[in-house]
Amino acid sequence: MSNDIKILSPCGMLGYGFPEESFLRGIEERPHGIVVDAGSTDAGPHKLGAGVSIVSRRAAKKDLMIILENGIPQKIPIIIGSAGGAGAQVHVNWTMEIIEEILQELDLQVKIAVIWADIPNDLVIESNAQGKVKPLSPNIPHLTEEIILETNGVVAQMGHEPILEALQEGADIIVCGRAYDPSPFAAIGIFHGRDPGLSYHLGKILECGALCAEPGTTKDSILGTLGETSFQVKSLNPIRKCTPISVAAHTFYEKEHPYILHGPGFTLNLEQCEFKELEDGIVEVSNSKYIPAKQHFIKLEGARKVAYRTFALAGIRDPILLENIDDIEFRVKQQVSDYYEEIPSSDYQVNFYNYGMNAVLGHKEKETFNGHEIGLVIEVIAKDQELANSICATARSTFLHFPHEKRKSTAGNLAFPFAPSDIEFGAVYEFSVYHLMEMEDSPFRIEYR
Repeated sequence: MSNDIKILSPCGMLGYGFPEESFLRGIEERPHGIVVDAGSTDAGPHKLGAGVSIVSRRAAKKDLMIILENGIPQKIPIIIGSAGGAGAQVHVNWTMEIIEEILQELDLQVKIAVIWADIPNDLVIESNAQGKVKPLSPNIPHLTEEIILETNGVVAQMGHEPILEALQEGADIIVCGRAYDPSPFAAIGIFHGRDPGLSYHLGKILECGALCAEPGTTKDSILGTLGETSFQVKSLNPIRKCTPISVAAHTFYEKEHPYILHGPGFTLNLEQCEFKELEDGIVEVSNSKYIPAKQHFIKLEGARKVAYRTFALAGIRDPILLENIDDIEFRVKQQVSDYYEEIPSSDYQVNFYNYGMNAVLGHKEKETFNGHEIGLVIEVIAKDQELANSICATARSTFLHFPHEKRKSTAGNLAFPFAPSDIEFGAVYEFSVYHLMEMEDSPFRIEYR
């Protein structure tokens, strides 16, 4: 009987969706674990700051229903990483409500381990005072007690250790708060005695679902198989295929260095990795090296409210206006400022994004604009919502009727796709904590239900 350890990844993000047929092919492989990542900082700080999920409840329940009703009866451990999107207490509770609802509907009894990733502000303040907290990169400022106290809550990215403990305790479902994305996958391999370097490298591949296949997507299932000296990856959908190039390319994904990957308490060195096609669509990877760190650091994430936002969407198809749009936008801002001269300029900010012209790259855009229309986003960020609404309304009406030179269409410069035109967004958050904290004792609390 083979000693290979198989891990099924349904999709790249819980709630993104996946073909049930692909997932069931993975179940037929009798995997040792079903692991799905559910969170990311890709969506920015809003989800963490506002305490809301990345995906809809309907989508999360749809995915979880397929996973639970097929995995639990076959006694396959199920692990969810970074539950609810940002992995804070509110996100974990949101996920647990869905899971408990499904278990009740399916009449299933299971042992659940909930691993909390919330870090008390007092601990962060104390560690920071002791010099145990440092910025993740040079452009991030050092933490102050004021910033920590203004932060809604801090979470830390857990490694495999608390997840491994929950597996050893026989948990059927493990719901993790914020986790280092590959850790829940690596925990399965390490639990079964596999090499941690191979386990983490495979986790790095599997956490994005079938993005390592061609054509790549996060919305499909993938299977990883850990051997003694290598691991294998294969697609579970016949329309996709893993190749040495696609798997190697995904190894470069979201990394600041081509072959060095830093994680909580270790470094992964992939310099000597080999990618080999065993048979059509099955790729073998070897020589991934796990190097324990001399000091164990965990990444902290926290967000604080800094402003409020209102925006408006419009289209512009006036060639005369488009030819001089930079100057016109500058003058619109100036007119808004003159109208509200009693309001300090530090209380608000007006931004124009010209989609179709340079909204993505901004001043770095090298192509000369030669189109016939653009989409305009008028964004206002202000210290409170009422002010954001007021400034946006004035900026929009000023732009709509701005009397630019050689204008022919006096009825208005902008075409609005929606009414009302102004959209009240709400609070704006920034990452106030994006730092590394030296860890001696694990701060991750495990609760069994």
